[in-house]
Amino acid sequence: MHGSMALTSLIVCADAEAVQVLSRILRDLGLQVETCGSAATAQTRMREQHFDVLVLDCHDEPAAATLIGHTRNSPLHRASVIVALVNAGNRAPAIFEEGADLLFYKPISRERALPSLHAARGLIRRERRVQPRIPVHVSASIAHGGKEDAAATVLEINESGLGFQTLDNLAENEKVYFQFALPGQQSLLRLAGEVVWRAATGRAGVRFVNVPQATKRLLRHWLEEQSASIAEGTPSSSAGLPEGLRISTGLGLLSPSGPDRRNLSRRACCLGAEVYPADSNVPQRCTLSDISSGGCYVETTEPSPPGTIVTIVVRTHELKLCVAGKVQSMHPGFGMGIRFNLATDEERAHVRELIARADQQTRLIR
Repeated sequence: MHGSMALTSLIVCADAEAVQVLSRILRDLGLQVETCGSAATAQTRMREQHFDVLVLDCHDEPAAATLIGHTRNSPLHRASVIVALVNAGNRAPAIFEEGADLLFYKPISRERALPSLHAARGLIRRERRVQPRIPVHVSASIAHGGKEDAAATVLEINESGLGFQTLDNLAENEKVYFQFALPGQQSLLRLAGEVVWRAATGRAGVRFVNVPQATKRLLRHWLEEQSASIAEGTPSSSAGLPEGLRISTGLGLLSPSGPDRRNLSRRACCLGAEVYPADSNVPQRCTLSDISSGGCYVETTEPSPPGTIVTIVVRTHELKLCVAGKVQSMHPGFGMGIRFNLATDEERAHVRELIARADQQTRLIR
């Protein structure tokens, strides 16, 4: 029933001019708006009614932290989206640790506030998910673009994605490859995903793509153990986390609708393929996981080094498609990015056909 109700928001801010700007934006986004001037008043109001979005001025940081904690511990508001308004004097990482989802800096203007509130609007339905994320705090090695073995910390995880912290500048929709061990586990997980949200503090959300069945079973088993431990109130392998980590509704995985940083429209797909290095007749069997008019990514446990000239072959029931390319990036154990080298009209037609196949897969999934 809750999903069919009108969306609601509560602005907790004593600045009348800021409240006016924020209220107008939220109403334009289709949310009902209520306002109050203090965290204490907001806490009382939130005991009486559910709000999908809480916009909170953190000028009094201890009071704001208390309200965020109250919100995250409230069954009525555990999945609410919290937008924190901060200034240069606030400790932004600490506010995220308390449980804020989005953050932007004052002064408030429509131009500055609109992107964050639009993102909050998009998070609402995503955060009404069945699966909670389990909090963790484990070091991970990530690879993305041309960078290998970058440091990151996984903060929360479920079967569909994870939240993490990194100093690297990642783009929305960028593919990232993770390697880490879950608490209490010896085996390393190797997971690929797409960045679907990133905060200015370096905190980000990833949605998994093409998870191997063995990895999926291991992850599911671990998550079930943690969920059972939490439900029973018994210690679990995530016990001993730094204070402030939680079963988060915090990193909301947004739809990857942002523009590709290479200005080419990539399509996610899952097409069986064979890759032939120029000096070999032995194929590498792999999965083509995304494609654009300029190149593709293929997932394989034995990627070729950058600079390798390859031929990609995709067979369907109706036809065989061959495209030439060159390996641009390589992620050991995960896969490689390939830039197409299209010399003929036939090859260009084959790329168009592969993109059409990817689009067809997307329509079938939807």
